[in-house]
Amino acid sequence: MSNLQFQNDLDKLVEILPDRIKEHIDYAKMDDVIEIVLDIGRPPEIRHSDGKIEYIDTSDITYDDISHITSRVQEFTSDNRSGIPGTLHRISAIRNRQGKVVGLTCRIGRVVTGTISCIKDICLQNKSILFLGRPGVGKTTKLREISRLVADELGKRVVIVDTSNEIAGDGDTPHPAVGHARRMQVRQPEFQKDVMIEAVENHTPEVIVVDEIGTEAEAQAARTIAERGVMLIATAHGNSLESLIKNPTLSDLVGGIQSVTLGDDEAKRRSSQKTVLEREKQPTFDIVIEILDRNTLAVYKNTAEAVDYILRGWPIRPEIRKVDKVYSFENTQPVPEKAPTVIDKINALEDKIEHPESLKFSFSRQKYVEEIKKFKKIYLYAVSRSIAEKVIERLDLNAEITRNLDDADIVIAHKNFIKGGAKVLSTAEEKRLQIFYVKTNSMAQIQKVIKEALDIAEVNERQNFYDITEKALDEAKSAIEKILAGAEDIELKPQNQHIRKLQHELVEQHNLESKSIGEGDSRHLRIVGGQDFKKEKLG
Repeated sequence: MSNLQFQNDLDKLVEILPDRIKEHIDYAKMDDVIEIVLDIGRPPEIRHSDGKIEYIDTSDITYDDISHITSRVQEFTSDNRSGIPGTLHRISAIRNRQGKVVGLTCRIGRVVTGTISCIKDICLQNKSILFLGRPGVGKTTKLREISRLVADELGKRVVIVDTSNEIAGDGDTPHPAVGHARRMQVRQPEFQKDVMIEAVENHTPEVIVVDEIGTEAEAQAARTIAERGVMLIATAHGNSLESLIKNPTLSDLVGGIQSVTLGDDEAKRRSSQKTVLEREKQPTFDIVIEILDRNTLAVYKNTAEAVDYILRGWPIRPEIRKVDKVYSFENTQPVPEKAPTVIDKINALEDKIEHPESLKFSFSRQKYVEEIKKFKKIYLYAVSRSIAEKVIERLDLNAEITRNLDDADIVIAHKNFIKGGAKVLSTAEEKRLQIFYVKTNSMAQIQKVIKEALDIAEVNERQNFYDITEKALDEAKSAIEKILAGAEDIELKPQNQHIRKLQHELVEQHNLESKSIGEGDSRHLRIVGGQDFKKEKLG
């Protein structure tokens, strides 16, 4: 937004304020102001984005001041929100028990561009995206910019379901910030789910944008939209993917969870309790993005896989992207779909396969080796910097020490100083950084932990393991294809325990049964098939 446009919009907000407050508004100091707060019996407040609160030097707010403002804005909706036509400003009311307005929060709306440049490639993949984050981190700002990007650059039919008029502004004409996207206003918040369905049925959109999915009915409406092949861009209440999974009202957005009782053999094979939590269905959203702060995004590119990992207690680290960093994308246009292979067709048979798009194992030696060689920045807490630098230099490691936690890929901390570094370590955890601990500041201990942190091992040994695993899983996929075609039981080649576990999970994902048979080095999988299985599945 240009300074002129921002000043014009700010003028419209200032115009509704009482004269004695207007004269204290300094436009030069309003660039970082997020809201003006007016409460009965208290002086007016100007709140800045850095947390600073500035009190206006005038007498306390009276009922006349409140009435002066409310008479100049549109009627408040049931969620006590109103706005100023042609702007992105929001006026929210606080009422007493008798329903009289006793306080106002005048939130200043502004167009901020460039906030999605770091995820532009993701926004152009034609996949549904869910944004999570605490209030005030910029979720609505990103929805507004994505709406313009998809409508203008891709020329898609975009419909914004604008419940509080925060995305496209107040008034009948959408704000220019959303480009050519169309906007459907919602009369009352409880009707948002109905307008979402109405948008699909009446206006043939390719993309629907929704802010604040907060009820079970809205989550169900979102699933209905996604199942009709419409790309959905939305935000939801919740700070993280893990918290969303635990939210019974909204967990359906990421596939929902169900309690499953395992048999004795299965529980033993998984090394878990007999009752476990598993994902119930395919997620409504293909991609989940956590907004950690205004400058940091955590991207889960495969929601189904991420939820499975979290429920099983496996470690998973999302891709961290920074708003202020420049990313080069070779091709930001949607990738055309390739002709389906035999395996693709088998994966698409929903009458035979429970989860057609669920967990798929793919091992790439080149990708793995590149990950090992990837340059890493290490942040040290209470660990000798000089020794760490000597270790990196002596072993010729592809890493360096950084003094800035925001730039770090890995954190190494001293175990005896955890309590004193609680704030640093909690910040690192919020940023999804891996944390490793040293017991002493000795050369041997620091070298051991750095090698562990950088995953320095016998590369040839690891490559060999991945080659064997890839072949073993290819063998399992071929057997699954034959079983689905009606073959009898098929026995695979002997493998070690880790590879057999992956094979078991691959078979399980295709709703088939398998068991480990044999002893010692001869232990291998038998996948159950035959005519009885075929009749049962085809019903």
